[in-house]
Amino acid sequence: MRRSSNIIKWLDWPAVVIYLLFVFMGWINIYAAVFSEEHVSIFDISQRYGKQLIWIAAALLIGIIILAIDARFYIVFANYFYIISILSLLIVFVFGVEVNASKSWIQLGGFRIQPAEFAKFATVLALAKYMSGYGFKLGSLKSYIKPVLIVLLPVALILMQNDAGTALVFASFVFVFYREGMPHWVMLLMASLVLLFILVLIYSKFMVLLLVILLSIIIFALTTKKIKDAIRFALVLGGVIAIFYGVSEFFNLSISLYYIVLLPLGMLLPLVFIYAYIHKLKHVFLQVLVFIIAVGFSFSVDYIFNNVLQVHHRDRINDLLGIESDPLGWGYNVNQSKIAIGSGGFWGKGFMQGTQTKYNFVPEQSTDFIFCTVGEEWGFLGTAVVIALFVLLLLRLFKIAERQKERFSRIYGYGVISILFFHASINIAMTIGLFPVIGIPLPFLSYGGSSLWSFTILLFILLKLDSARLD
Repeated sequence: MRRSSNIIKWLDWPAVVIYLLFVFMGWINIYAAVFSEEHVSIFDISQRYGKQLIWIAAALLIGIIILAIDARFYIVFANYFYIISILSLLIVFVFGVEVNASKSWIQLGGFRIQPAEFAKFATVLALAKYMSGYGFKLGSLKSYIKPVLIVLLPVALILMQNDAGTALVFASFVFVFYREGMPHWVMLLMASLVLLFILVLIYSKFMVLLLVILLSIIIFALTTKKIKDAIRFALVLGGVIAIFYGVSEFFNLSISLYYIVLLPLGMLLPLVFIYAYIHKLKHVFLQVLVFIIAVGFSFSVDYIFNNVLQVHHRDRINDLLGIESDPLGWGYNVNQSKIAIGSGGFWGKGFMQGTQTKYNFVPEQSTDFIFCTVGEEWGFLGTAVVIALFVLLLLRLFKIAERQKERFSRIYGYGVISILFFHASINIAMTIGLFPVIGIPLPFLSYGGSSLWSFTILLFILLKLDSARLD
């Protein structure tokens, strides 16, 4: 039976309280980050802190409206929200304005709206609508096509607006797929490809190829328990590689070590297929496929890095991995961010006492780098409180998502969790130098109406679905 419409009784108040704490903390830290002695009032709407108060008031009104509407509305009109979001992303190409080299904003009088932010909750709704349809189940490759296309369409449009950071957020939907039945090995493969990408940038492709071969042989031996056969294959492969190397040296051929290893490997792979077929080892075929994907991906890393990623993306990745360093150039933001957070110590310098904050050493300190202000003025204790609140909120949302009887609400709940987790973890990681700077806000704390409204809508739709859930 569906619950009564008494929203006060059934609303998840712990989540609401955490939300209110976040927006209040964000407001006062924005005030500290961009404080001007000529505009001391925190209510001055000519300054960012005054404008943020307007965003907050509007966000609270939006939240109340969402809670007042019948929960079935969001299920019935999910696809319409998605269509509107796609149209708004298309409108940007005609009427959009460019901010920080990204043409992803629409100017409305004295304010700017970023449609890409609203595409997040719209995509979650559309994904939940489709995946909760009668008879839908993630299993065959065909079952992934439409859900993946639902995600990729806004991603493609956002990338065309030169906003790679926001587009990357949509990768978090992989957790939704995983919760709804995507195999474990797919998640493992994705994580392995990310690790492989990093290793190829740091080390030579030859060393990475040897590592992949070694791991593949070890996995084969452990899964089939045919250790002697694995050793024989390793010895044969090593012998063939030695012959290729000897021939290359004898005839003075200019062949890199990478290809000297890769060519014999390609010759011996058919033998592995024959071996697996004879011994009826079906999982070995999957292992070989994963191996081929890994080798092919490692081969394409240089092209992706140099031709797909933009210059500032390459610079930030190089700085993060220690390949190159430019503390006064592309690494300036992160370097100053770490100085600001580190200077706060345990207790912090105190409200409005942050020197890095006061003298604008950290660019974008009220938006993407708002965590620096928390770290400098409130210290380790303040940053720990922020992180603890995010953990508590995510745990609460996990509980909300898992107690849903309707599949739509559960899928939507995990979409909300995925986006908030990605935003919070990546934003904090990039401010302390553990992830490249990709320009995404810290949920509920960073300055900006589009992001605050988007996160508010995202959260409050889930709270409404939960308050009206079936018992």
